[in-house]
Amino acid sequence: MTGFGKASLQLPSKKITVEIKSLNSKGLDLNVRMPSVYREMELALRNQVANALERGKIDVSIFIESTTEQTSTKVNVPIIKAYIAQLREVYADADETELMKMAVRMPDALKTERDEIDGTDWAEIQAVIDESLKNIKSFRISEGTALEKEFLHRIANIMTMMNETASLDSERITTVKSRLMAAIDELKVTLDENRFEQELIFYLEKYDITEEKVRLENHLNYFIETMAGSEANGRKLGFIIQEMGREINTMGSKSNHAQMQKLVVQMKDELEKIKEQVLNVL
Repeated sequence: MTGFGKASLQLPSKKITVEIKSLNSKGLDLNVRMPSVYREMELALRNQVANALERGKIDVSIFIESTTEQTSTKVNVPIIKAYIAQLREVYADADETELMKMAVRMPDALKTERDEIDGTDWAEIQAVIDESLKNIKSFRISEGTALEKEFLHRIANIMTMMNETASLDSERITTVKSRLMAAIDELKVTLDENRFEQELIFYLEKYDITEEKVRLENHLNYFIETMAGSEANGRKLGFIIQEMGREINTMGSKSNHAQMQKLVVQMKDELEKIKEQVLNVL
């Protein structure tokens, strides 16, 4: 969702500049700054930006810079004359210059003439807004392409580590069996072999991570499939990451093997890096 778009248009009497900045956000947080004369167009502008950018903390700024010597602020001559007349009654000995200095600082001494919005005028501004939106979308697409490469790299790493845990699984089972047999030998007791085998199978089933590996692999593939979709899928990717995290955590609690636990920690690290970046996905 991070992005920046800027566009400008130079006209004979003014320069129009529009800047749009976007940061990560769970929803749409839109802030608009524009000259007061165009405030009646703000609602339409908000709807346009919301439809175009959908989500993010978005700041829209419209600047109108006059390039002529004309100004919309005028001296309010009748008001100033009235102030001078009143001040002369209070400060009879003051000269005209001092009275003028005081009068121009009084309320309503200056007035700003508010022009009505002209259709052509707003159309020119609208063209600059459209260009800014186009630029920020282009920025977002560029960022998204880079994120896609990063995600695919991290997902591939997790997939590799998950397969490494599978290669260690048979070694782990053998190690667990050896530990149990050694512990029983130390007890120097006679065992019912059938009962021992049943208990061993039950014990090993508790530490079996086959289901977790299958589900994790499905989640990894689903993440890639969702990422390749054409719709906005940032929230969906976040939910998939949560499910991936659950499977990895369960694998860690069941592994009971130093090398497998090391791989689980590495998978968590890769997943955390994806989680940080997925917040930037629309």
